[in-house]
Amino acid sequence: MAIALAVLEAAFMFAALFTLLLRPAAEALALTVACAIAFYYCDLYDLRVARSLRDCAPRFVRALGLVIVAVAVGDLVLRIDTRDATALVTGLLIATALLLIGRACCYGMLRRRPYAQTVLIVGGGRLAAALVQEIASRPHLRWAVALVTETAPPAGRPPFRYPVLGALPQLARAVERARPQRIIVALDERGRTEAMPALLEARGRGILVEDGVDVYERITGKLAIEVLSAASLVFAKGFRVARGHAAIGRFMSLAAAAVALIVLAPLMALIALAVKLDSRGPVFFRQERIGRHGRRFWLVKFRTMRPVTAEVSAWVRDNADRITRVGRLLRKFRLDELPQFLNVLRGDMNLVGPRPHPVVNYELFTREIPYYALRAAVRPGVTGWAQVRYGYANNLEEETEKMRYDLYYVKHLSIWLDLRILVDTVGVVLTGLGSMSADARPGLTDTLPRGNEPRHATTEDAA
Repeated sequence: MAIALAVLEAAFMFAALFTLLLRPAAEALALTVACAIAFYYCDLYDLRVARSLRDCAPRFVRALGLVIVAVAVGDLVLRIDTRDATALVTGLLIATALLLIGRACCYGMLRRRPYAQTVLIVGGGRLAAALVQEIASRPHLRWAVALVTETAPPAGRPPFRYPVLGALPQLARAVERARPQRIIVALDERGRTEAMPALLEARGRGILVEDGVDVYERITGKLAIEVLSAASLVFAKGFRVARGHAAIGRFMSLAAAAVALIVLAPLMALIALAVKLDSRGPVFFRQERIGRHGRRFWLVKFRTMRPVTAEVSAWVRDNADRITRVGRLLRKFRLDELPQFLNVLRGDMNLVGPRPHPVVNYELFTREIPYYALRAAVRPGVTGWAQVRYGYANNLEEETEKMRYDLYYVKHLSIWLDLRILVDTVGVVLTGLGSMSADARPGLTDTLPRGNEPRHATTEDAA
């Protein structure tokens, strides 16, 4: 849905600019690409964020402002001919207004759901609850949902926001009543055995039957690790690093790190001077972290906190008062991570991969987070899927949530996923807003025991 919307809006923008401005097709195409990039980084294609016209309007204005600034900078630096600036801005405003009208029609259609697909979720446990929450946050899926739970729902307040058609023994009757196009199975092994005859009958009638774990993974971009069995991971098709991807990823990482260190050397020198002038202590912060196959290495960052002699907490939330003025700015735009290109050249890290965790937290995470060891199958990265989708973690529960994204990355490792992460990272760095999904983190509610967090560690952060 989001991709189709992006393509349609780009085509409409090109047609509108070409027609309204009467400019060459190449210039209209360049403006269309600039608008599409601005829309992407303003989250206008993420329908979980831009869920209504009220959410869209300020984002469209912000994106339009970015495009106008880009055109102005192009005029100053590249001497692009923008003598008809008034007509250009007018054309962009008219095209944006028409896009807003189109979005309003789109949201109206989503609310009415004229082509909604009927979906029956079979199960009433944790995975079913997580699926309900995720589907509800994605109205663009156009799924009309009903449930069949293991047992009859209690009288009074319904346990789910969608109707419950009955208990598992009445599954065949519920399928006949709802006539779903899709059935999502969120049951344990015992429940699957009981439901199998009705599910086989539904499959024979042409109804799509899917595993709830696979659906959750597909629509969220993360793994439901608490409900996964060890066997399902052992025999999964993913979780293997192809030699071709490893070679290409390593070459890209080395090339990017070498170029970045050369190009960004003046900026890094200014940052080093600012860190030194802002507070006492070393310019760089070194910390022992866990790399591929559990190998330890020393990670290098710009120091963002005031050094202390006593042992301190490992979580960022407990060290907010130690962050320096320069450090706060560096963290916002992730500039404190720049020295890690040295780690990339040394072979400790790649450009993209799961973030390396401090050694001090390794035993805790191995003990408390399911399947934690699987993330060590690949080199850690300067940026990663969890970083662009979630952001910083401040406790064990949030580290577990990031682990779901990390395992998704390891399972679906590909050059295209790496490129997507790099594109999203550019947005995080340029806007300084962190992950676009960090404010809304729907998903499984973590039930790992609290109170086992590390109390002491000589570390700046656990990112």
